[in-house]
Amino acid sequence: MAATKPVDFCKGMEGLPMLVREHMKADPFSGAVYVYPAKRADRIKLIFWDRTGLCLFAKRLEDGVFRWPKIEDVRASQGR
Repeated sequence: MAATKPVDFCKGMEGLPMLVREHMKADPFSGAVYVYPAKRADRIKLIFWDRTGLCLFAKRLEDGVFRWPKIEDVRASQGR
């Protein structure tokens, strides 16, 4: 699952699972991979539970940026 908005990249092993629960309404210990972009488009963080512990991966591109599709907020499109 991918976050639709950039996150503060100071968040780590405790902060990112909280975002999964609060913003994505998902279980960070389900085994799914959760992807978070940084404000700088050349960085992402991924977290997932591998049955032995929580894994955190960070990726920074040396050249170029990650391209994210334009994602519309569903609540805004429903007029709420």
